[in-house]
Amino acid sequence: MTPRKQTLNMLYRQFTLFYEADSVSIMKDPKNILITGASSGIGAGLANHYAAPGISLALSGRNAERLKQIADQCRSKGAEVETALVDVTNQEAMSQWIKGLAEGAPLDLVFANAGISGGTGGVMDGEPVDQARQIFDVNLGGVLNTIGPALEAMKPRKCGQIAIISSLAGFRGWPSAPAYSASKGAVRFYGEAMRGALRKAGIQVNVICPGFVTSRITDANDFHMPMKMSAEKAARIIAAGLAKDKGRICFPWPTFFVSWFISVLPDCIAQKILARAPAKGAIKKS
Repeated sequence: MTPRKQTLNMLYRQFTLFYEADSVSIMKDPKNILITGASSGIGAGLANHYAAPGISLALSGRNAERLKQIADQCRSKGAEVETALVDVTNQEAMSQWIKGLAEGAPLDLVFANAGISGGTGGVMDGEPVDQARQIFDVNLGGVLNTIGPALEAMKPRKCGQIAIISSLAGFRGWPSAPAYSASKGAVRFYGEAMRGALRKAGIQVNVICPGFVTSRITDANDFHMPMKMSAEKAARIIAAGLAKDKGRICFPWPTFFVSWFISVLPDCIAQKILARAPAKGAIKKS
C-alpha cells in the first residue's frame, strides 16, 4: 500500500469513527426480515444476501414477475419467503400487511427501501411539481408507512432493527434532482433523529446512504456514475454495517467524502460545482 493510500485510509477511519455503534444492545442474526422494494436493485441484493435456511423473508414490490423471480432465488437458498404486491404510498395497505406479519412472527429487521428517482433532464424551468410530489410520496411517505407499523410491533418487545435507505444525494440539494435529493435528505435526518429517540426503547435505527448501485434506476442514467457497484456488493456492505449497528452506513467512501465535502462548502461554491452535474431524466422506479 502506497503512503498516499495509507494516509487516506487513516483519514477515513477517523472520519467514520463518529458513526460507529452507540446503542445498548445489537441485533444479532436477524431471522425475520422485511424488505420493501425487493424486486430489484438494493432490495433484491439484500433479499439474496440474507436468504438462508432458518431465515424468513417478507418481500414487497409492485412488479409481480420480478418479485417472484427474487422470491424463487431466495427459496432455492433455503429461506422461507412471503411476497406482497403492495404500494408503499398506501398507508392502510402497508399497515395491514406489516401488522399481519408481526402477528405471525416478531419482526427482527425491517428495510424501508422502496424508492423512485427523477430529475430535471429535458426541463428548462425546474422540476415539475407533480413529479416532485410523487417522489416525496414514495421516498418519504413510503418510509413512514413502513416504519410506523413496524415500530408499533417492536416497541412492546423493546427489540428490533429498522434500516432506512437514504442516499449520498441526501447530503445536499442537487439542482439536477431536487425532489430526489430532498426526499433522501429528509429520511436521512429523520432516521438519525429516530436513532437517538428510540435508543432507550431498545430499537436500533440505521441510515444507509449508498452511492451509485446497479439497479433499474441507474440503468436508465446516460451519464458516467463514478464507483458504481453491484447490488450484491452493496448488500454485503450494508449487512456488515448493520451487524455492527453503525448509525450511518455510507459507501463507497470516496464518493461519501465528496458528497459530505460539497455539503459543507459555502453555497456559492457548491452551486458552481453542482451546476456541472449531469441532469437526471424523468421518474424511474426501483
